[in-house]
Amino acid sequence: MPPKTLIVTDSHSGKRLDLFIQHHEAYSSRNRIQALIRDGLALVNGKAEKPEDKVRPGDSITLELPARPVREVLPENIPLHVVFEDDHMVVLNKPPGLVVHPAPGNYTGTLVNALLYHYGSLPSTGTGNSESAGSERERAGIVHRLDKETSGVMVVARTGQALKALTRQFKDRVVQKKYLALVSGVIKKGSGTIETAIGRHVKERKKISVHTASPREAVTLFKVKERFKNATLVEVEIKTGRTHQIRVHMAHAGFPVLGDKVYGGAKVMKIGALSIPRQMLHAESLSLLHPVAGTPLTFSAPPPPDMAAVIELLRG
Repeated sequence: MPPKTLIVTDSHSGKRLDLFIQHHEAYSSRNRIQALIRDGLALVNGKAEKPEDKVRPGDSITLELPARPVREVLPENIPLHVVFEDDHMVVLNKPPGLVVHPAPGNYTGTLVNALLYHYGSLPSTGTGNSESAGSERERAGIVHRLDKETSGVMVVARTGQALKALTRQFKDRVVQKKYLALVSGVIKKGSGTIETAIGRHVKERKKISVHTASPREAVTLFKVKERFKNATLVEVEIKTGRTHQIRVHMAHAGFPVLGDKVYGGAKVMKIGALSIPRQMLHAESLSLLHPVAGTPLTFSAPPPPDMAAVIELLRG
């Protein structure tokens, strides 16, 4: 990969070199960045420095990121809950805990590994050259994603034609996505709309936030389905498909998703003596047009057992 040049601004004055680089390379671990600095692959004004050295406004950091080795994504016999399938697409009910596609820390045991086993080769939006071959296979057939801990309905393309058509539907906001979310706190009004732009957090680059230097439009509609003593079950429809959108918007509104420690903190991991096993977010339904026939279709799936159990305990 060609070297990158990062210029230190006044807002980062006095920050450690490794932390400054990590701010701009959110998907590289701090250990990896420190190793790059020690190996002379991150130079400050052309000179090698230590990870703990402080940067100053105007400093020019030249960063060389060695290309990561291409990992072969192998088929794995992982069970899939198929809601619908034909020659063009597959609709799945993704269980919580399943990562959608391989990435650092999760190169096996993903939905893509399972899809390759059950359906063989799948189309990709990649360029097809040797450098992108690994990433193409890592995203084979994937049109959209759900977080690891989010369960529910997903569509996967089986042909290039279907991939192109479905991708266009998501981009043009033809697809209607509805979720069920258990949130902390009691929402008094019956429904509402959250229209707050979100993007990468200005300081914590792995988080999404309303406090961002690169805001993108995000619209979330919610409707109360059931109220409990200290929680609310809501139906959520997203008009835009931003990363972590529901989790960020509900937390911003003061009602973080139960079990979502990232955006709700430790307080949402329990309600009284009841422990919450994971973020209580489920993609309940997906409405779209068939990628070839053009017919309108709606697919749905009930909440998985762990979420259903929490709801029943809250009712009691």
